[in-house]
Amino acid sequence: MRDISASKDLVVRRVHSGDQNDICDHFLRLDVGSRRSRFFGAVSDAGVLKYARNVIRYDSVAGGAFVGGQLRGLVELSGLFHSWPSTAEAAFSVETDWQNIGIGDALFEQMFAMAQNRRVRTVQMTCLKENSHMRHLAAKHNAQLLFDADAVEAVLYPNWPTPGSIAKEMIAQTREYSHLLFRQACKNRLPKDSQ
Repeated sequence: MRDISASKDLVVRRVHSGDQNDICDHFLRLDVGSRRSRFFGAVSDAGVLKYARNVIRYDSVAGGAFVGGQLRGLVELSGLFHSWPSTAEAAFSVETDWQNIGIGDALFEQMFAMAQNRRVRTVQMTCLKENSHMRHLAAKHNAQLLFDADAVEAVLYPNWPTPGSIAKEMIAQTREYSHLLFRQACKNRLPKDSQ
């Protein structure tokens, strides 16, 4: 299986309100197991859509992994302004057919840069004990793992912003603006009756 993380087909960038439909579609494509892992239990389509419509909030930032222009993975960093020093919660989702090819790593690196650049001192991630993908991803990035009966909490302590973390997010922002310009240009080129 190929590693897509270095591929030109993979674009990891911040998502914004203009990506709302992509976020909803991504969550709806999660299979039963992926939904259970992401939401800690069974969630209906209506529940998934209600959640997806609230991903972009004043106290959160999210990054998306786009392959061929389609959102295949998402990382959310929420609770950014609830405490000082800041503690935020990270949550990941990657569609089943797109797991184990580097998308989780790419999203993790984006999340870590977003946390650093917002001076988050502690990042917490909680997953079901059976979620081996998330446990492996957290351990691979040197998270401290705390186990209880049903769940695992992973804790990270980002450093202060660095030129590298700032550049990583700036590059992602540039991709975001390029994406928006491309989308608008394509929309403007379509005949009016097909829009």
